[in-house]
Amino acid sequence: QVHLVDSGGGLVQAGASLRLSCAASGGTFSLHAMGWFRQAPGKEREFVATINWSGANTYYADSVKGRFTMSRDNAKSTVYLQMNNLKPEDTAVYYCAGRSGVYSSTSLWESEYDYWGQGTQVTVSS
Repeated sequence: QVHLVDSGGGLVQAGASLRLSCAASGGTFSLHAMGWFRQAPGKEREFVATINWSGANTYYADSVKGRFTMSRDNAKSTVYLQMNNLKPEDTAVYYCAGRSGVYSSTSLWESEYDYWGQGTQVTVSS
């Protein structure tokens, strides 16, 4: 089973940038699609971005398209979420997640992810 550790969150002002990291250990991370989700206070967890096993395909929520970029470095067993031009509405706990299927494709659906990181808090002040 793959174990994920999310990091990189923090408190920033609107317009700033942050890069989240998700380090994997165990299992066959490099063959799995990965995703980032977020949960704001009082709201359900929502999809942010996803990347396929090779990194060739990505897909983003409309709310972050053009501002966030997801990438992966399979040699380092790490996925990243580069977040630029942050807005107060981006404030949330961010979770990375993985799909266990070999050569798995991207997915927007939380139910299709099999393992999760512990989350990292991102707070954007206005």
